[in-house]
Amino acid sequence: MRYRRFGRTGLNLSVFSLGTMRALGSPEVMQAVIEGAIAHGMNHIETAAAYGASEAYIGRALKALGQPPVFITTKLLPQGDADHVQRQIAQSLERLQVSRLDGVALHGLNTPEHLAWLSTGGMAMLRQLQAKGVIGALGFSTHGSLSVILRAIASNQFDFVNLHYTYFQQRNAPAIAAAAARDMGIFIISPADKGGQLYRPSQRLQDLCAPFHPLHWSYRWLLSQPAITTLSIGPATVAELAFPLAVADQVEPLSAEEQAVGDRLQAVMQETLGTDLCQQCYACLPCPEEIHIPEVLRLRNLAVAYDMTEFGKYRYGMFGRAGHWFPGQPANRCTECGDCLPRCPSGLEIPRLLQQAHEQLQGTLRTRLWQGI
Repeated sequence: MRYRRFGRTGLNLSVFSLGTMRALGSPEVMQAVIEGAIAHGMNHIETAAAYGASEAYIGRALKALGQPPVFITTKLLPQGDADHVQRQIAQSLERLQVSRLDGVALHGLNTPEHLAWLSTGGMAMLRQLQAKGVIGALGFSTHGSLSVILRAIASNQFDFVNLHYTYFQQRNAPAIAAAAARDMGIFIISPADKGGQLYRPSQRLQDLCAPFHPLHWSYRWLLSQPAITTLSIGPATVAELAFPLAVADQVEPLSAEEQAVGDRLQAVMQETLGTDLCQQCYACLPCPEEIHIPEVLRLRNLAVAYDMTEFGKYRYGMFGRAGHWFPGQPANRCTECGDCLPRCPSGLEIPRLLQQAHEQLQGTLRTRLWQGI
């Protein structure tokens, strides 16, 4: 395991952090996962008040393990007044059986309304608790738009940011650069699952990434970037730890062979999609029907080029069901109004592509693993 400085927080974190949203089968399962993670060299546990019994299970496990020297970050929703926030922190401390939190993140700073909350008494209370030493670093976790993320970073109120960013979704690259420029810690959320369900890749993606497993190659692509401190992994059982952590000691720049995989993926994307390739410029938004056109077409890009169809169905099924955590309506809401067409610099036939994406990716409707809306 390698370790990196978590920006101005002063924490030296393992390059993989233990996410605890899935290890909720029982207190014993959580304890086994935490014990296994520590044995692999992980020193950072990330949880949230909204993750069911996660905080309580973690507190019980750490007590049983003799309070090992690990850093703990929890999250709370950006809502409520000062009293509400103080109660939330007190409850997290009690459940985790600690007197201090190494990190606290606002959970889902996703909308302009959430940004407005930063000027309320709730945020002021977090600052007071930080000044008293009850909270160490203060950050935010986001599934929001790039503009919201950049505004939150520019507020200079945060020490770290948790956000989505992978080879297959590079929209947030400017946010990575902006956070690094302010010496913020950078934590990548769910690079395996939301990054493409890379633990069960299509055969086509495996072939394109050979001789590397797509999951390992994607982790290496992230870890080769010095600005990124740590990546989350969220095992449901201890048995799910070993495989992803096989690259935990590999943080050097990409080798020529690894770089060749990225070049190959890019070339295949362009060759396969041709003039139907969505370049993810976002110029087509807003859509009158609230379709998240770029995200629909990104999922189509991946399905067509790399046969990542099951991943596309997994994400597409959340449209219209996850609120600000995954905004947008299904593509069959398109009325062919044509508003988006003159804005697309690539001249894409967007209504046709939306229809194709819907036909290919519609499947079982899904909700989030936990509902924080």
